[in-house]
Amino acid sequence: MDDELNSQLKPLRERIDALDAQLIALLNQRAAVALEVGEVKKHFNAPVFRPEREQQVIARLQGMSDGPLASEHIGAIWREIMAASRALEKTIKVGYLGPVGTYSEQAMHEYFGQSIEGLPCPSIDEVFRSVEAGAAEFGVVPVENSTEGAVSRTLDLLLQTQLSIGGELALPIHHNLLTRNGGLTGVTRVCAHAQALAQCQRWLATNAPHLERQAVSSNAEAARLAADDPTVAAIAGDRAATHYGLQVAYALIQDDPHNRTRFVMIGKARTGVSGNDQTSLIVSVANEPGAVFKLLEPLARHSVSMTRFESRPARVGTWEYYFYIDVEGHRDDAPVAAALAELGEKAEFLKILGSYPRAR
Repeated sequence: MDDELNSQLKPLRERIDALDAQLIALLNQRAAVALEVGEVKKHFNAPVFRPEREQQVIARLQGMSDGPLASEHIGAIWREIMAASRALEKTIKVGYLGPVGTYSEQAMHEYFGQSIEGLPCPSIDEVFRSVEAGAAEFGVVPVENSTEGAVSRTLDLLLQTQLSIGGELALPIHHNLLTRNGGLTGVTRVCAHAQALAQCQRWLATNAPHLERQAVSSNAEAARLAADDPTVAAIAGDRAATHYGLQVAYALIQDDPHNRTRFVMIGKARTGVSGNDQTSLIVSVANEPGAVFKLLEPLARHSVSMTRFESRPARVGTWEYYFYIDVEGHRDDAPVAAALAELGEKAEFLKILGSYPRAR
């Protein structure tokens, strides 16, 4: 049986070995050209990372493929290829909500690839500060969850900062209940970020009602506490379990099986047109009848689709609000530019947070 199996596999493996040799040669050729691109960019002081360009490359390759590789596999492969090429020019540093093992870290690597330097930050505020101060070139922050809605602190900081949104990623969130020994014997409390506790509240009420619930700064911090204390269980993902040496007591405990968190990438550079873009903005209007309708009318008249509309208290005055709006298209697209120009004339306040490729 083994001899027959090996005899049939041998020529196929030889073909794969030959193709791998061609691939490695071509990848090194590609890397050499990428280095030449880097030299040209240095001459013009152009950014190393261009999210719109990388999005276009991936979309073009996905369109060229006849299979059997799926589009998402092609995207994953080429993101790593481009990340490795970027690292030849310069190692990019990215701030994220730490410590190691958070979903923010996972989102960072899925967006930028593995060939970067991550800077774990103790809070969302510190992610913004690290990018503003130049300690990191980009930051990754959660902005909304499909179950619990907006991440309020991120929205507040987007209003205050001079940084721009340059990209987004929708990450599936798979929560596990983690302990040191893989069971709940002796466990008295469960720790997690407040959002994670809320996303698992029905499961906890049904399956572990005796556990005290304690909110901490991040799920990875909860995993660190569980690794040090056998009376603590943590809600966190697979990366945290691996990093802190924890066992899965219960897997996939999130109440919504389709739970997702949207992350945005913040930085100082303005992102160009990719062809599949979204623009985020903040506006406020005078407190008078019909003000919001008048505000949104330019979007409808210029056929600009609105994909998100959320209000936040302005915290000044009485019953005054900022409206966080996402629209389809780039700020440099003619219809969007015309709508934004009119909107700016009608609004009391307008801030364009950025135009960037929509989530893949």
